[in-house]
Amino acid sequence: MSIAEKLAKERRSRLAAERLLEQKKRELSAANQQLSQHARSLSNQIVEQRQGLESARNETEALKGQNSAVLSDLERANTAAEIAQRRLWEAFETIQDGFAVFDSKLRLVVANRAYLSLFGAQSGIDLGVDYDTIVQTLARDGIIDLEDSDAHDWRHEMTARLQRQLIDPKVIRLTDGRHLKLVDRRGELGDLVSLTLDITETIAREAELEEARKKAEAANLAKSAFLANMSHEIRTPMNGVVGMADLLCETDLGDEQRLFAETIKSSGEALLTIINDVLDFSKIEAEKLRLYPEPFDFERCLHEIILLLQPSARKKGVKLLVDFDLFLPTRFIADPGRMRQILTNLLGNAVKFTESGHVLARVVGIELPEGRFDLHVTIEDTGIGIPPEYIDHVFGQFNQVEDQSNRKFEGTGLGLAITRQLVELMGGSVWVESEFGQGSCFGFSITLTPDEPSGAPEKSGPPIVLKRALIVDDIQINRVILERQLQTYGLTVTSCRSAPDALEAIRSSESYDLVLTDHEMPEMDGLTFAAELKASGFTAPIVLLSSNPDAAGEGSEDLAGVLQKPILRRDLYRRLQELSASRGTDTPPDDVVIPTPAPVERRKMRVLAAEDNRTNQLVFSKMVQSLDIELRFAGNGREALELWQSYRPDMIFMDISMPEMDGREATREIRKIEQEKMLPRVPIVALTAHAMDGDSDSIFAAGLDHYLTKPLRKAEITGKIEEFHPEDAKPIRHDPTAGGGAG
Repeated sequence: MSIAEKLAKERRSRLAAERLLEQKKRELSAANQQLSQHARSLSNQIVEQRQGLESARNETEALKGQNSAVLSDLERANTAAEIAQRRLWEAFETIQDGFAVFDSKLRLVVANRAYLSLFGAQSGIDLGVDYDTIVQTLARDGIIDLEDSDAHDWRHEMTARLQRQLIDPKVIRLTDGRHLKLVDRRGELGDLVSLTLDITETIAREAELEEARKKAEAANLAKSAFLANMSHEIRTPMNGVVGMADLLCETDLGDEQRLFAETIKSSGEALLTIINDVLDFSKIEAEKLRLYPEPFDFERCLHEIILLLQPSARKKGVKLLVDFDLFLPTRFIADPGRMRQILTNLLGNAVKFTESGHVLARVVGIELPEGRFDLHVTIEDTGIGIPPEYIDHVFGQFNQVEDQSNRKFEGTGLGLAITRQLVELMGGSVWVESEFGQGSCFGFSITLTPDEPSGAPEKSGPPIVLKRALIVDDIQINRVILERQLQTYGLTVTSCRSAPDALEAIRSSESYDLVLTDHEMPEMDGLTFAAELKASGFTAPIVLLSSNPDAAGEGSEDLAGVLQKPILRRDLYRRLQELSASRGTDTPPDDVVIPTPAPVERRKMRVLAAEDNRTNQLVFSKMVQSLDIELRFAGNGREALELWQSYRPDMIFMDISMPEMDGREATREIRKIEQEKMLPRVPIVALTAHAMDGDSDSIFAAGLDHYLTKPLRKAEITGKIEEFHPEDAKPIRHDPTAGGGAG
């Protein structure tokens, strides 16, 4: 081989070696690069692991701290729980009554010493025992007084009561005399909590209270009997005092004599008012006051009270006015005696505290869907009024507003309290509005059922043909009320406030069919006004309106009649009918002769009064002496029964308390004979000095129809005689004014 070839071969070998070396370098560089990346990755992992390890180490340290805190809190909580449990047990042990808790299977899990002490140390009752064993031990060991009960039945009863949703308390009596009250209640998890309360002292106090209650009831009955007897003993002589004083006032007396008689009468009536208030309050206090509803005329009742108050109001110059809604019925169903008492209290108070001005009684109302009427009655006055701080005070018991302005007014302070109780007993309510120094308005609302007859009285009799009326009255509200009444009957009305104004109106206007004039007016009174009208040739009828019964006097020849104030709608309507008929609208021709029927002689009304007291007989006879009746007296119930059979009276006044046979027994005998012999029922009115609750029950139960309480009033006696006046008897009295009320 040549050197050149060898050199060439060597060169090729060297080049190949260089290429291989170059390749190995590249491979080594790539391997170093991969190794470097791997090393970096490992390094990063190591760093991350180191960081994680550090974090884990930190978390471990933190958890160790938290664990220590939790262990510390747990230790404190355990300590607190132990303290609370110890305190709770101490509290349980402090309770003098027994306390126990049973689990859902009625095993005893908690009990204080007071509970366990019931059974004794040898009873074996301890935690873990069941409820049935406890009940069995009570009965077996004679701890409980079973009286006549069977031990097995009692045990069954005690366990059965725990099965109810609501467990009623149970009172048991121990043989040592103690009384225990078992109070059990289920918990949400079914546990039973049981309390055993020692109520021995409570039972003893209840027994004492029951004994005290019986003594109080006995004392109350004794008080009621005392009040009833005292009422009777006082009312019987007071009937003679007040009755005779009333009759004495109607005789011819000198001024000083009249003063004495009126003082006796007013003092007696004041005493009776106090007696009535005390009796009524006693009945209200005992919740024994009852109502006796019956039909009555509300409007007439109101006017009658106004008439009774007229004399005292007239002395002070106070006008008494009535505004009864024309669209309301007048007859309702209620207790007339109590309604009269309510109205008398309110109106009497208004007159009492009013020195000048007027007192107005207003009745309005609306008809309810069921046919009843919601009535609102207000009593307005122009009196002294009530300070605002005393408004809520006036309806209290024994309360009167203590003030310089009313210290002179006397009274028991029970009237308004009784009024409120009566109204509330009727289902109504009372109220008062007042402005001090300006007057007051007392009112009450009540719902009543009407009792109107099928034909209203305004529909009967001749029609009213009067067209124009003139009213003369110095009180505006009086004119307004009367004007409304006349307009309802179809009249056109002109109103004047004085007689001179009325004279001017008559001279300058058309003719009037009727003049209604007040009696007592300034400038010119009603009688003088009527005389001047007649003297001037005025021919229309003139009717005087007066609250004074003797108003007409010598001037009655100028009048067509007198109407008593306040004016009843029916009285006004009948007067208008009479005046319409007197105009001769239906006068027959002159050539027609109307035969006059022969007069029929009618008998007198027969009245029997059973009364054992001679003074009361005298008072009664004097009260009715002006009536055209035939009166006989019976001294006791037996005489009344005999006279009823022989005398056949049209009505009987029957005293209740009489010797031999009292009024109740006599009435029962009369009713028995009437039923056996089919006789007509005679009206019997009881006369009683008793006024306690229950008396009226026994009166009506005996068959009496009505009762009057002594002392008797002439108006009440006369009213009852008029009510039961038979059609075939003579009128009991004659009215010279042809139908007009007493002026």
